[in-house]
Amino acid sequence: MENTSFLFSSALTLDPFVIPPGGRYPIFFLGIAIYLFIIFCNLTLMTLIIFKKNLHKPMYFILFSLPLNDLIGITAMLPKVLSDIVTETNKVYYPLCVLQAFLLHMYGGGILFILAAMSFDRYAAICMPLRYSSFMTPRVVTCIISLVWGLDFVLIVSLFSLQTRLPRCKSVIMNVFCDNPSLLKLTCGNTTLNNIIGLFNTAVMQAVSVSIQAFSYVKILIACVFTRRSEEKTKAVNTCVAQLLILIIFEIVGTFTILSYRFKNVSGDLQKIMGMLIFLVPPLLNPIVYGLYTSEIRNTLLQVMKKKNRLFT
Repeated sequence: MENTSFLFSSALTLDPFVIPPGGRYPIFFLGIAIYLFIIFCNLTLMTLIIFKKNLHKPMYFILFSLPLNDLIGITAMLPKVLSDIVTETNKVYYPLCVLQAFLLHMYGGGILFILAAMSFDRYAAICMPLRYSSFMTPRVVTCIISLVWGLDFVLIVSLFSLQTRLPRCKSVIMNVFCDNPSLLKLTCGNTTLNNIIGLFNTAVMQAVSVSIQAFSYVKILIACVFTRRSEEKTKAVNTCVAQLLILIIFEIVGTFTILSYRFKNVSGDLQKIMGMLIFLVPPLLNPIVYGLYTSEIRNTLLQVMKKKNRLFT
């Protein structure tokens, strides 16, 4: 078997979509519209949290990481894919490919840890209302946010650092974007350790996220059952519905993505589309879901819109 070493700066070829003649520009402009809408929605949510004092609370400081993470995921993936569609280049340099893959994996792990942190905050607020303000101090909130991003970063770095020990003997990425499995397929060495660490990291992310959320929501459910105040029940349900919907959306899209790669009769283009959905659907729906189900954010946004309407009338 030929064992050719590639330079660190060598160009890789991405496997493009099969697009019929005349379809490139409509797909490109549709993608741009979706991307700009996602950017607008997530930046709006972040701007409200930064500038509106009524949202300067532990819940929203932790929530701020969610649209930030969504922007990282969608920006790392979609502009490059759209550029390749319209220019038909389908080329990427290896360092940029690794960077894209790293950011996309950071996004995937980040959303799990952020949702876990948000569920814990809701548990503290609903199950320990009298101690909440003294418990969720700015220092504790900072520690939680740092732990979310720090743990995610360490796990992903440990995964990608193993790439450096393997020689590359291929130059074609069998996808429209770069990720760790695609990079592993470029190597001609033993990837057993990489696969084990990858599975371990995935298991850790899922176990930590699901266990914290399960604990938090079970405790919240018990608190709702035993509380006699209907207002508290309503508040508890409203604050948790958005987070549960976001988790469900992410897990459903992720499950369909994984299943699409397991069935051999699924076309290559459909697999690529399913692979993209996990970076498209959550960033698109997350700010909308929070805007609809979180009354404080919804009311703050409506107040801002009313003030702007008065200025223009």
